[in-house]
Amino acid sequence: MPKARKTTKTAGFRVDSKHYIDELARRAGESHVYRKYQLIGLEIAAILGDEKHKALYIKLAKEGNQGRLLQIAKEVADRKGVKNRGAYFMKLVTMEKNN
Repeated sequence: MPKARKTTKTAGFRVDSKHYIDELARRAGESHVYRKYQLIGLEIAAILGDEKHKALYIKLAKEGNQGRLLQIAKEVADRKGVKNRGAYFMKLVTMEKNN
């Protein structure tokens, strides 16, 4: 016998908890960008193919020269033979900060 889904009565409507949880999960996956530096950081992550470290790129964009960071990311993406674009990008950024 299949399990019955839990329903909740909200404001006069019946809400299926499974669908509600699915909807919350879908919304959580969406990006909420409120500032320019957040968008720049997400663009850098997309260019480098490194979505896992998007928070790091957002932080760098907040603290640094956003245009230059985008330029470095595009240069790294265009280079052939770079296995870990994110690591190479960070190496270039730290070298530039030290100079």
